[in-house]
This record gives sequence, structure tokens and C-alpha cells, in this order.
Amino acid sequence: MTKFPYLKQDFLASIVVFLVAVPLCVGVAVASGVPAELGLITGIVGGLVTGLMRGSSLQVSGPAAGLTVLVFEAVSEFGVATLGVIVLLAGLLQLAMGFLGIGRWFRAISVSVVEGMLCGIGLVIIAGQIYAAAGLKAPESGLGKIAGLPGMFADTLGSTKALISLAIGAGTIAVIVLWKKLPKAVQTVPGALAAVVLATVAALAFGLPVATVQVEGLLGVIQPPGSEAFGELANPAIWGTIIAFALIASAESLFSAAAVDRLHDGPRTEYNKEMIAQGAGNTLCGLLGALPMTAVIVRSSANVNAGAKTKASRVLHGVWLLLFAAAMPWALALIPIPALAGILVHAGWKLIPFRQITALWRAHKGEALILVVTAVSIVAVNMFEGVLIGLALSVVKTAWEASHVKMEIIDKGAGPIQAYLSGNATFLRLPKILDSLESLPQDRPVELDLSGLHHLDHACRTALENWAARHSASGTEPVKVTEPEEAPAEKVTA
Repeated sequence: MTKFPYLKQDFLASIVVFLVAVPLCVGVAVASGVPAELGLITGIVGGLVTGLMRGSSLQVSGPAAGLTVLVFEAVSEFGVATLGVIVLLAGLLQLAMGFLGIGRWFRAISVSVVEGMLCGIGLVIIAGQIYAAAGLKAPESGLGKIAGLPGMFADTLGSTKALISLAIGAGTIAVIVLWKKLPKAVQTVPGALAAVVLATVAALAFGLPVATVQVEGLLGVIQPPGSEAFGELANPAIWGTIIAFALIASAESLFSAAAVDRLHDGPRTEYNKEMIAQGAGNTLCGLLGALPMTAVIVRSSANVNAGAKTKASRVLHGVWLLLFAAAMPWALALIPIPALAGILVHAGWKLIPFRQITALWRAHKGEALILVVTAVSIVAVNMFEGVLIGLALSVVKTAWEASHVKMEIIDKGAGPIQAYLSGNATFLRLPKILDSLESLPQDRPVELDLSGLHHLDHACRTALENWAARHSASGTEPVKVTEPEEAPAEKVTA
């Protein structure tokens, strides 16, 4: 026992994580438009492969609700057969980033962009899964899903079958929410699992006419990508999807690692090694034709809260998933699809950072705006372009804030007018600087003091020189310019 001092704690935690993972693996797969078993395969790889590798010792990987929208779009555009190629190359890209030491740079991504991304994904998941809960086909675009909801509810009211299906989805959400109010002893069974079991029992007991999960068997769904799938790489559009998979999966995993580190006192995450672990897992998932994986905060927090101490808990959870998928595939065929839709609606709701938006709006309105614009862009366009828009806004905001410049005009009524510039003079503040200078009287000499500037970019320097030339051409004394002080050269010692 001294060799495995925490075996009991890790064993019990692995059971909890397994029970949390099963409905999420299946639900994410069905929502992504692929066979349910592919979600379990990704969970198995996340446990047995990524789980064994170094990086973050307690976070658990598998198929994530956050990638559902992107996977569904990729499957719709390129087909299930090509999904393996996309995931494979995304995994290789993650491996390259990990070996090049890029993993830690993901911590520099604006939190507002990440939370905006999660908010946008949550909205699209909720809207799409409401249709699935009613047994109806959802529109393809994010805006179409949201705009079509009133019509969807109207159609549901006219169909008994759709009403029953929607009731099972709503009941699933109610069980998950109310489960947290039950005694702690009951809560040892995860709410999502309890909700799926209750929905399945109700559907069987009352013979309800609801769609259930289609089962093909674990080996039947494994489709290593063939030559035709690799031929899709000639399509330039697929590369944007590959990059999106790699970047978004990496960001989600590393932000999850940072969150998990705050939940326990054990070893801290090694970000580049975690990136390599995620890349290895996705490379194998791609070779098996499965879903992409990320570290998942729901499973990871369940792992920590259940008392896990080492990586053994997440490896064992992969073993239990493998045994379940191999020995009990018939159990999947009993699960009602609206119950899985209910789980994902609840998961999507939890992705929307309501408290953070309110807190940001009070303290940093600019950051709150970036969050909202990122979310709206993801709903209106797609995930990859929405995140790019958010990142661009974040960079522009940072550049704007970094270019603070102060102008002080001193006019004593006689003699030259003195203009003092301090701070950072960049092209972003150029209109403000020129407006102030051009408002000065043309018939008075001007002394322009730039010694207080920390930075003067080329655009500003050129504009100030042109203004000085124009002002001097009016017949007054030439503008006297005091240049910014240069930083002293660093001493070099042998």
C-alpha cells in the first residue's frame, strides 16, 4: 500500500468521474452528429492515454460541450469520415505547440474573449438542443436556431409526440437542478446520471414514443481516416477548421487547468507538458476517427471534489468507460435523446458567465463589451471567426489604453505658447493631438516640448513635423521642438 498510498481515494473518485462522464460523452457525440460510441472512445483515450501523461495531474479529458458546435459544423461540411483527419492534424499541431513551448502563452489570452467564447457556445448549444429535445431538426446557423424558437414551440404545441419528447427534456433539466438540493448522501450519484436513468425508466415503463440513441457497437464505429479523407486537405477551408480545433481545444484545456489548480493544493500544471498530453490524445482520437478532446472542467472539478489525489483516478475512469462500452452497449440504446438534450441545455446554461458579465460591466465596461461582442459574433457567424473578432477587439482595446497621451498648453498672453506632450503618442491618439495643435493661434510662436513622451511612433512624428512646417510657414517664428529624451544605453559588462 505504501507504493499507492492514495489508492482508495483515487478509486472512489474514478467511479464518480466515470458516472459523470458517461452521459456527457454520449450527449456530446449525439449533439455533434456522430455515433454515440465515438464520444465514449474519446473519453477512453482521455483517461488511458492523456490521463497517464504529465501536465495537470487531476484534470480529466474527454469530449467537451464547448466543441460541440464546431464539430457539428465540421461534420456537416466535410462529413464524419473526414473528422478523423481534422482531429489528427489538430492533435499534431498541439504537439508542435507543446514542444515549442507555446503552451504557457495561452495564459495571455484575454479572459473576456474566453468567457465570450463560452457564452456564445452556450447560447448555440441551448438553442440547438431545445429542438433536439422536441425531436425536431434545428436550423443550421446560430441566428437561425434562436430566431426559429417561437415557430418551434408553436409546432410542438400541435404535436403530442413532440410535447412528450420536450417534457422528457424539461424533466431531465429539472432533475439535474433539483438534485443539488437533496441530501449529500444522495448526491454521491451525479445528477446528470440520475436524470438519464429516470428518463430511461419513464420512457420504458410508459412506452413513450421518443427517439433513443442509435448503437453500432464500439468496433463498428472506429473508422481510421482513409485516402479520400486525406484528399480533403486540398480544400483550403478545412485548414481553418483544423486551426480552430487546435486553438480552441488548447485554450479550453489550459484555462481548465488553471481553474483546477485553484481547487486543490497538489502539484501545479506544467502547461507545455499538458499541451503535449492533449496533442497526443487528439492525435490518437484522430487515428480512430473519434471526437476531439479537451480537458473538461465538469469532470475535473468532480474528480477533485471526490477526493482524488493522483492521476490514477482519471486513468481508472478510462478503464471503467472501456468496460462499459465493451460490455454494456445495449444500455446506450435505451437512453432517450431528449434526456441527453436536456443535459446539454443545462451544460450550455452553465457556460454562460452571468456573474462575470455583471462584475465586468461594473468594473471594466470595455472588457464586458468584448465578452458580449465575442458571444454575439459566434452566434451570428461561427465559432472560429467569432473568437478572432474577440481577439482583434482585445488587441485594439489594449493598444488604445496603452496609448495614453496628455497635452498641456501654457499661454501667458505674451511670448511663445508652450505645448507639453507626455505619455505615449501613437497614431491612435493622433487626431486628438492635431486638433489641439491646429487650434493654436497662427500668429504666435510655439514651443513644442516632447521630452515627456515615453514613446513616439513614426506616424505621430511625421504628422508633428508636417504641422510644425505649416505653422512656421505662416510668417511666425519656426516652431521650437524639444525632442523626447532617449533612454540611457545599458552598461555591458564582460
